Order: sequence, then C-alpha cells, then structure tokens
Amino acid sequence: MTPAAGLTEAVLYDTLVNYLISMARVVESAMNRALDAIIAFDNPRTSALPGEVFLLEPRINEMEIMIDEHAIRLLRRGSFTDDEMRLVVAALKITNDLERIGDIAVNLAERVISLREMPDAKPPEELAPMAEAVRSMVSRSLGALIFRNAELAAQVLESDDVVDQYRDRIFENLLLRMTENVASVSPGMQFVLATRHLERIADHATNIAEDIIFWVRGLDVRHGRGFAVRPESEMTTMGLSSEVTENSHGLHSDVTPNCETQRV
Repeated sequence: MTPAAGLTEAVLYDTLVNYLISMARVVESAMNRALDAIIAFDNPRTSALPGEVFLLEPRINEMEIMIDEHAIRLLRRGSFTDDEMRLVVAALKITNDLERIGDIAVNLAERVISLREMPDAKPPEELAPMAEAVRSMVSRSLGALIFRNAELAAQVLESDDVVDQYRDRIFENLLLRMTENVASVSPGMQFVLATRHLERIADHATNIAEDIIFWVRGLDVRHGRGFAVRPESEMTTMGLSSEVTENSHGLHSDVTPNCETQRV
C-alpha cells in the first residue's frame, strides 16, 4: 500500500468515527429535550420540547442510513487491520442503538403530551434522579466514543443497576398510589411507561459502551462475561500486562455468569 493510499484509508475510517460522533450528539440532544420535558411536563417553559424531539427524529434516521452506507463501502474495500474491522462492526451496532434511543426519546415526548392533558398528574419523586442517571450514562457513552476511552465505557456498565433500582422503586410506589386512588391510574400508567422508556435508554447506552470496549480493547464484555476494565496505571501498579481482570465472582474468563446486562 502506498503512503497516499494509506492516508486515504485513514481518512475514510476517521470519517466513519466523525459520523458516529455527530449522530451521537444529535441523539443526545433529542434525549435531553425528552428528559427535560418529562421531568417538568407541567412547566410552560418545556412546552416546546416534545415538538423539537419530533423534528430531530428524521435527522437521526437519515444519519443512521448514511453511516450504514459508509460502513458498507468500507467493507467492500476489504483488506482490514483488526482495529479497522472492529471499528466497522462496532459502528454498525452503535448506530442501531443510537437510532433506538432517538425513537425512545419520541416515545417519552408522547408521554409528556398525554400527561399534560391530565390535570391531576403528579410525577413520582424519584423520576428526576432516574432521568439524571440515564442522562449521565448516555453522556459517558458519548464521551467514551469521542475519546475512545474503554475505562469511561466501563463506568457506564457499572451504572445500569442503579437505573434498574430506580425503575423498581418507582413502579412499586406508583402501583401503591394507583390502588389507593382510581383517579391516579391513567397518569400512573403514563409514568410507568416513561420509566420503562428510561430503562431502555440505559440499556442502549450500555450496549454502546460494550461496543466501544470491543472496538478499543478487542474485548467482548457482553452478557456479563466477567470482565472489569481497569485503568492502565492500576494495571501497571499491580504488575499485570493484561487490560482486563476477572470480576468479583472470581470466574475464569471463558465462563459466563448470570447475565446482568443484556443487549436489546
């Protein structure tokens, strides 16, 4: 391969990464609008946010198609390094998860519109902190993508259980409220759906983090395979050359424990 050809190849792969980052930023913007809207659904200042989410969805869909087409063009060129192949595979998966987050943002916006028609709707107390936990997961996934940082991606994996705990507590509280007051059933169901949407966003953020670890480190950590990504400095201190260690279950790396995080 000539130097010029090598430069062209590098530009093509950098373009794919830049497309991914651009799509991730748009998706994050749509999601943030949806989260702000559901947290303060009865605030006049958030009244325009659902419409803005709806307007961003077609743009997200177009970006998904553009990235898929670019990845396919790269696949047709053949002759990949391991890093390049992992990037293309990860990119195709990440775009799917990003597009799903965009769809879920639309679903949240629809919940907001429904709740505004219910004068007695009262948000669960833990809805706001749950939304912030989800926001943090997506933000860290985006940061891991931009900086190709597997350690930041690993932090996303560790946060998923927190969101699940919020979902369970909110559901229990809503169920109790709905059994005590029939009038709260309709808004309660909307909030149950909203928490489900939030949980799904967290799941997709987890998927993205797993794909980033695969791309950057060449490690498949899906389905709770028992790996924990450690900082390079810590690995050096411990005198280990490997970039991963077994988790607290003490399982061998080729044994799959009970899955805590599932791809969706």
